[in-house]
Amino acid sequence: MSSSSIPEAWDPTRARYVKSYAMRRAYREEVQHPPAVSQVGGIIDIHCHAHEGQQDALDLAKHASLNGMGGILYKTIVGQRPAETKRHLQEALHRWADEEDVTPIKCWVGWQVARGAEPITLEATRDALDDGVDAAWMPIFNSINTLSKVGVGAKGPMPEEEAKKIGYTVIDEHGNLIPAVRDIIHLLADRGVPFSFAHGYHPELFALAEEVEKVGFDRAFIDHPFSPFVDLTVEEMKQFANAGIWLNFTYDELSPLLGVDPARMHDAIRAVGPEHCTLSSDAGEPLFPNSVECMRLIRGYMRAFGLSDDEADLVTKVNPARVMGMRGS
Repeated sequence: MSSSSIPEAWDPTRARYVKSYAMRRAYREEVQHPPAVSQVGGIIDIHCHAHEGQQDALDLAKHASLNGMGGILYKTIVGQRPAETKRHLQEALHRWADEEDVTPIKCWVGWQVARGAEPITLEATRDALDDGVDAAWMPIFNSINTLSKVGVGAKGPMPEEEAKKIGYTVIDEHGNLIPAVRDIIHLLADRGVPFSFAHGYHPELFALAEEVEKVGFDRAFIDHPFSPFVDLTVEEMKQFANAGIWLNFTYDELSPLLGVDPARMHDAIRAVGPEHCTLSSDAGEPLFPNSVECMRLIRGYMRAFGLSDDEADLVTKVNPARVMGMRGS
C-alpha cells in the first residue's frame, strides 16, 4: 500500500499536515519585514524566561518596545532578588526609550515560592512582595512531579520516592494544601498578585483551584496545559475555567520540543472559551525564537486555525492585562 493511500485514521501525522497545509496557505496577515515584528502591538507575555544562559532581559524589552508590545512578565530573571533586577532593568529601559523616543513596555517579574533547599514559607513570599515582585509561581523545576517526569540535568526521570526526598509539593499526605501554601494564596489574593499553579501534579492542581475558588481570586492561572508536567484533558481544562482559573497556553507547547498540534490547541481554546484563556511564550532558551517572535507565532497559529482577530486580541492583550491587574484593559 502506498503512503498516499493510507487512511488518515491510520496516520495522524498525515492527517495533521494535510490540515495544516491548507491553513498555512490560507492565513494572511501583514507582510513581514524583519527585524520588525507584525501583529504584536499591545500584546502582553505573562510567561517569559531571562535567567542565566537565556535571552537577555534588557535587549528583549527593547525589542518588544520597538515592536509596540504592551508588557512582559519575566517568570525568571538574572539575580537572587528578582525585584531588584527588575528595577535596574526598568531604569535602563526607560533611559534607552527616552533616547530613542520609544514607548517602553511594562516590565513585571515573578517569584518562585520553592527556592533551593529551603521550605516554602509565607514570610519569604511576603518579603519578596514587599521588595516588589509582581507575580508568584508554585514549585516548578524542583517539584516532585517535574523530578519524577524529567529529573535533573541529564540524569533523567527519578523514581517518585527519590523525588519526594528532594522535591517540593503543595499538599500533604491527605491531599490537603500545606498551611504555608494556603496562607500564601490568601496573601496573594489580598494583595491582588497573580500566581501560576506551575508544575503540580493533578491532585495539587485541584487542591490549589479549590482554595482559589473559595477565596474568589480571579488572577490565578495554569501554565502550558498540554505540557507533560500538567497534561490536562479538555474536560479538566473546563473544570478549572469554571473555577475562575485562567488557562495559559504557550509557544513552548507548539515548539518542536513538545510538538503539540496547533489545531489541537485551537480546539481546546474554542472548547474552553477564549474568555478563559491567555497565550504566552514560555521562551528564553536558545532553542526557541525570542519571546517577541514567539508571541507573533502563537498568535498567528491560533488565528490561522480559527480564532478571529478579536478573539486573538482577547487571549493576547485583554485577558493577560486582566491577569496582571490592568483593569482598564
